[in-house]
Amino acid sequence: METLAIAEVISVTSIGMGTRVCLDVIDKLEPVEGLLVGNTGNGYLLILSENRSTNTYPPRPFRMNGGAIHQYLYLGEGKTTYLSEVKPGLEVPIWLGNEARKVAVGRVKVEKRPFLRVVCQIEGTEQEISATLQEADSVHVLTADGHAKAVLDLEKGDRITCYPDQPGRHLGNKIDEEISEY
Repeated sequence: METLAIAEVISVTSIGMGTRVCLDVIDKLEPVEGLLVGNTGNGYLLILSENRSTNTYPPRPFRMNGGAIHQYLYLGEGKTTYLSEVKPGLEVPIWLGNEARKVAVGRVKVEKRPFLRVVCQIEGTEQEISATLQEADSVHVLTADGHAKAVLDLEKGDRITCYPDQPGRHLGNKIDEEISEY
């Protein structure tokens, strides 16, 4: 069983425009359910469903904004896929705490948007993980105390939920290799 952990935010940097991927699934999501995404195989951040009202968006209880197109989506059991490769019909794990349920993707929505790079250090280690997330008030992460926090409000020192991993993938499957990813 996978166990989620806590990471401390080291930096949040605006990095410009790019292509984002939203996954609309075929079931209603709870406000603190989400996906695990990240820039590298070092680990992934828990990105929550858009199941809350913001200043600019009504709730979308079926949507998760996975962030930049190049990122890994953690599928569980050591497997990943790139967000760019997700197609309707793929069952993805929707995480609520350390439990995941599989839900099929109904639609993939790809658009140009501004991005933030969020870099964190996993508590109790020197391991860094990062994610490239849309710079929008509809994108939230889960704090260590179980609350949703907009990525626009993230600050150095914030503690957020993550899943630590080890890099090394071939076609989404975990392999043993010597690799450095940043």
